Amino acid sequence: MFIITKELFFPPVEMADEDGLLAIGGDLSLERLLLAYRSGIFPWYNENEPIYWWSPDPRFVLFPADLKISSSMKTVLQNGKFRFTINRAFDKVIQNCKTVDRKGQGGTWISPAMNDAYINLHANGHAHSAETWLDGKLVGGLYGIRLGNLFFGESMFSLIPNASKFAFIKYVQQLQTENVELIDCQLHTNHLESLGAAMIDRKLFLEILAASTGA
Repeated sequence: MFIITKELFFPPVEMADEDGLLAIGGDLSLERLLLAYRSGIFPWYNENEPIYWWSPDPRFVLFPADLKISSSMKTVLQNGKFRFTINRAFDKVIQNCKTVDRKGQGGTWISPAMNDAYINLHANGHAHSAETWLDGKLVGGLYGIRLGNLFFGESMFSLIPNASKFAFIKYVQQLQTENVELIDCQLHTNHLESLGAAMIDRKLFLEILAASTGA
């Protein structure tokens, strides 16, 4: 495993182990995080642990054209129950992603340092949120990083049924209008697979990333 120092550098992703773990250490500065995403790398670690950097192979992604919308969600999208916004409540979205109860998880990976780092990314125009509202209350949403024509999804939350799906579907549809080629979902979940996400080789992911960002 590669140990990161203060130098702004990451090893080639091919050095990652079979689980995708590439390196440990470093910081969550704006410059390092942007370099990581441009290199196909993301941080993921528990609070009170050193920073772990990952680049899994294969990579779990969604091509916007492959988005699947169930008949029940089509009804939700059309009935006017929810309201959708973008970048109206980034801080609240990340806070809910941090605190919402998740089945099978005893804690959160969104530490105070991670929280502050992504709020900084948002303040500098790199991180974005999508929100679902019901009767003026935030009930679901997601956040992630936008670089070029790629969006790197980080986390989502739902306080009531279908709220996160609503935000995700509406945001993917919006990203399609902006010619976003790929949504990085990082690691497999059944939830996102049901919405059309699938595994691709890391090599292909990196080729798309390089073409989109000029990296």
